[in-house]
Parts: sequence; structure tokens; C-alpha cells
Amino acid sequence: MVTLTICKERNGIHRPQCVICHAVLSNDALRPGRLERHLITNHEALKEKPKQFFTAKLHALNPTLETTAKAIDVFSKVDEFFQEHGLSWEQVVGVCTDGAPAMIGSRSGFVKLVKEKNPAVTGTHCVIHRQALASKTLQDLGTDYKTLLFHTEVRWLSKGNMLSRLYELKDEVEIFLQRQKQDKLYEAFTEENFQLSLAYLVDFFEAINNLNLKLQGKNTNIIAHSDVIRAFTEKIHLWKRKVQVGNFSTFSHLNELLSEKRKLEQYDFTKEVLSHLDSLAEEFMRYFPEVTMDNSLWTLVQNPFNTDVELLLDSLQEEAIDLKCDSSAKRDFETMKLEEFWLKYLPMYPKVGEEALRVILPFSSTYLCEAGFSALVVLKTKQRNRLDVANDLRCALSSFKPRISDLVRKKQQHPSHEISS
Repeated sequence: MVTLTICKERNGIHRPQCVICHAVLSNDALRPGRLERHLITNHEALKEKPKQFFTAKLHALNPTLETTAKAIDVFSKVDEFFQEHGLSWEQVVGVCTDGAPAMIGSRSGFVKLVKEKNPAVTGTHCVIHRQALASKTLQDLGTDYKTLLFHTEVRWLSKGNMLSRLYELKDEVEIFLQRQKQDKLYEAFTEENFQLSLAYLVDFFEAINNLNLKLQGKNTNIIAHSDVIRAFTEKIHLWKRKVQVGNFSTFSHLNELLSEKRKLEQYDFTKEVLSHLDSLAEEFMRYFPEVTMDNSLWTLVQNPFNTDVELLLDSLQEEAIDLKCDSSAKRDFETMKLEEFWLKYLPMYPKVGEEALRVILPFSSTYLCEAGFSALVVLKTKQRNRLDVANDLRCALSSFKPRISDLVRKKQQHPSHEISS
């Protein structure tokens, strides 16, 4: 017999729900005969499954938050998962969040609740979210035409592609606006200061999107991400110095347009670009203060054989010297991955090794979560909104590639049947 659970609809009425197809049924469907009919009609292939199978489906259906996404609700679910699977909060070294108030609130945020379980946990704000926030500095650029630029509802990182396509088709857009007799839009779109702003924004978003791609990916750490951010901030200062002397070579589309129009003085576009770059640099310093700090521990983690030991904590100095003079460790460091190296030498140099792993093990971005959400959007469409995506999502996110040809080769095209004599 198929197992049902109880769901609460918007009007507050409790109704039975199938744990297989998630169909919400009438109360009359609780009668044994109706339950059996639903099973045979809709899930005939599962009618011989044991009770444990349906129980597992029931548990898979009910792990979602039943009330709100407040910090205490999220924490309770995570804590429940830890207890169910025998995980210890003492083994957690870091928590990476998107920076939402419910996550980082100083009194009752999720990170605060985690630190009550383990005070040694490090809380970090996802570098990809911080980069997106720091990049939103367009208030000084094209203010008269911001509505025209961003009239479509698109995700922030998609704006670069949208603007690039718009710029490539700007001649066609002008013709279209003329034919549609959109005189005001045509006048605004063809205005030369707007054209310059559009060209600059195409180049700007291309740089921002490239930065974002460098921050994505698996198996990275806060040091590697900080290096990427530091390099980008240095580039901003380089761009400013170039623009100050009239060199726009960094911005290819803008540079090409300026070469054609030769009207830079008339629109004084240099000041607008410099003002925007100043704002951009300030925002990156505000969201990434660590890139300007000299962190001796990070230096030790990156290369323990080229670090000034006297800058470390007193408790680490002698052990760091022992490691620095270990010739076999130096050979391993040149051939092994950073994480593998520190895991290998943790038993021999526990103080230094533990501090190093506390730096490189925590997630520095929520990339894996975002990748999971993206896969979920593809799998659970409007037409498949009741799909139990657990198994499909596991396959979509797995790093293992299925050997489809081998699987197909082991299957018969048509099952054989015994012929009675």
C-alpha cells in the first residue's frame, strides 16, 4: 500500500499527499481501496516495494523548512542533520554565507548559533556575493539613461552579455526604433554621450564577468580568491592612471568609438570614467579590506619555506622553523597540492598545520550551493514541479561521468521471454 503524508494547503486545510508523485489527494482517498487503486494506477512498478522504500520517500519529502527561513529554523534543520548522521560541530572549521542578515546577525544569526556550538568556527562572507555588491557602482555614470540601459529584468552577471549584444546590434536597434516611430527612445539611444556610456559599460561588464568567472569553481580557498581580488584592484588603479592621460586602450569598445568621434573634450567623458573607477576602487576596498593587509599566517600557508618566522605568533615560531628547515618537506611542497601537503605534515607539525588548515579548508564562496540551485532550476520546471529531484540532482552535481555506452551494451533491446513447449 502506498504511504501518504499530510500537507497543509494555503487555506489551512490538511490534505493527504502521495510520497511518490506528491499529488495532493482528497480525504476520501485515505480509504484502503482508494489507496490501492492510486498505487496500481499511477505507480504499478512500485507495488511490490517494501514498506522501507515508502518510508524513505516520506523522509525525503519532509526535510524542507516548515515555517520560515529564519536563522534558528535553518540552524535547527542543519543540527538535526548533524545528529542524524553522527556529525560533530567540533569538526566544523568555517561557515560561508551570502551575507544575509539571517545568516550573519550578531545576536541570533546562523553563524552566531554555529559559534555557540563551536567558538573556533570562522564565518566568511562569500567572495562572489561581495564582488557583485562592490561592482554595483553605476550611480555616477549615465544617470539620465539608466532606465533605458536597464529596462529589462536580467540577473546582474547577465547584464554584461545583454549590453554586449545590444552594442553589437546598435545600428539595427536604431533602424528598429525609427520604424517603430519611437522618437524619444531613438533620440536618447543615438545621443553621443549615451553611446560613449554604453561602450564603456560593455567593456566594464566584460571585465567584471571575467573576474566573476575566476572566483567560481571547486577546490579553492580564501587565499587564492584574495589574490584574484587584489589583482583586480591593482588593475583598477592602472586603468585610472591610463585614463588620466587620455589612454583608453583598456576599454576596447570605448577606445574605438572615441577614435571615430574625436569629441572627448566636448563631453568631458574622462571625468565620468575616473569618477566611476574611483567609486569602484572604494567599494572593493570596503567589501574586501583583507586584500590590503599583510597576513603573516597566509604567507606561511602559501610558502612555509619563504616566510619571516618572527612575524608569526610566538606559539608557532619554533615549529615553523623546524618545518622551514625540513628538506624532505620542501621537496614535497614543490610537487604536492597545498591541501595535500598540509594534511601530510599535520601530524609532524600539529600547531602550524592546524592553523594552516583553518585557513585553506573553509569554503570562501557559496559556488557549490549556487551550482546546486542552477541544476535544480533546470530539473524542476513548471511542467515537472512535483518531481522528486533528489536522485536526479545527485547525478547532475556528481563529478563522476556515467559510462553510457557500457550501460547500454549490458542491456537487451527487448527482454527475452520463455516459450513454453
